[in-house]
Amino acid sequence: MNPEDPLLRPLLVVDGANVVGSVPDGWWRDRRGAAERLRDRLAATGGPADGPYPGPYEVVLVVEGRARGVAPVPGVRIEEAPGSGDDLIVALVRSARGRPCLVVTADRELRRRVQEEGARCVGPRALPPAPAP
Repeated sequence: MNPEDPLLRPLLVVDGANVVGSVPDGWWRDRRGAAERLRDRLAATGGPADGPYPGPYEVVLVVEGRARGVAPVPGVRIEEAPGSGDDLIVALVRSARGRPCLVVTADRELRRRVQEEGARCVGPRALPPAPAP
């Protein structure tokens, strides 16, 4: 894998709603703000340090509902789901076409669906915490 070419890196797809919802920190008051904090955390950490594939990853954060409108930042692509975020995640995994793909979610049904497409899965706790300011 060439870490300089994002299309050759392992693909990391993050289920934004599921990861944000895994921590009861008041995210429901500002879903877009919570998604932006997750985006910034992903940009700073690059994804799991000890995932099943060596990094760096091409990071894709999937947002839906009131979390839409999050802007991309260097290192994190944003995909807005027009409907179900799960359906978009499955489509992204399917379009990876054999490229190593890791999905971050705790949703059992989504895990089953993406594993059928060849992806591996980790839960939200696999993501490193945001670096201290």
